[in-house]
Amino acid sequence: MPEVDLEAAGQPAGTSPVAVEDVTEALKDVVDPELGINVVDLGLIYGVTVDDSNTAIIDMTLTSAACPLTDVIEDQTRMSLDGLVNDFRINWVWMPPWGPEKITDDGRDQLRALGFNV
Repeated sequence: MPEVDLEAAGQPAGTSPVAVEDVTEALKDVVDPELGINVVDLGLIYGVTVDDSNTAIIDMTLTSAACPLTDVIEDQTRMSLDGLVNDFRINWVWMPPWGPEKITDDGRDQLRALGFNV
């Protein structure tokens, strides 16, 4: 089997693209600053892919298109994925619009613990 030069392919030697599940798990460290619940359990992550250069492409929405906290969420995303992927890109998507039905069972439990009726 021929060897692949990962450095020539844009990857550090000894690395391969990380599993989508690992990226999704790491994104649980990204907390919506207004609600205090992670973006995965809030249902804000619409999709994750990892390309051959170990760049995570994240389709994410927010509870409101007018949310002023995209910079905070991008900074948290950078910190949560540091050392896991070579880079990341967030595609902010608005369709379909986010709604409370997208919250996971864990997210609902967390919101109830904070006093929300969901």
